[in-house]
Amino acid sequence: MKKILKEVVDNKEFTDECNTVLMAVSDALYAIGGKWKLMIIIAMARGNKRFTEIQRKVNGISARVLSNELKELEINGFIVKKVAVGYPVTIEYELLPYSQTLKEVVEAMKKWGMQHRDKIRTESHLEISKKNTK
Repeated sequence: MKKILKEVVDNKEFTDECNTVLMAVSDALYAIGGKWKLMIIIAMARGNKRFTEIQRKVNGISARVLSNELKELEINGFIVKKVAVGYPVTIEYELLPYSQTLKEVVEAMKKWGMQHRDKIRTESHLEISKKNTK
């Protein structure tokens, strides 16, 4: 048994691969992690370009948080802020082509989220049924 554990510990390929995966996931979470970023991108993909439109579509986000999230999305190359000079000054946010690279991520999260919601509903119905039969 000790020999097997030693081989696992000494296996540098596993460690390097694990570190690569951890670094990649960490980078992804930095760029799109948190509660709001993907929701903002989804709202923008549906045509919401102005700050107040985005805030209305992303339920529960405060103006301060939205502002910070938009700045981070801009820094990471997902959106661009466009300021139209005039009276009044209008500000719109536009998705950049790079945001399209998140399509598969959003689709996978949607699929998993729906599956998870069904699981939770099923389990809660089972719990209620157990309580009612006692």
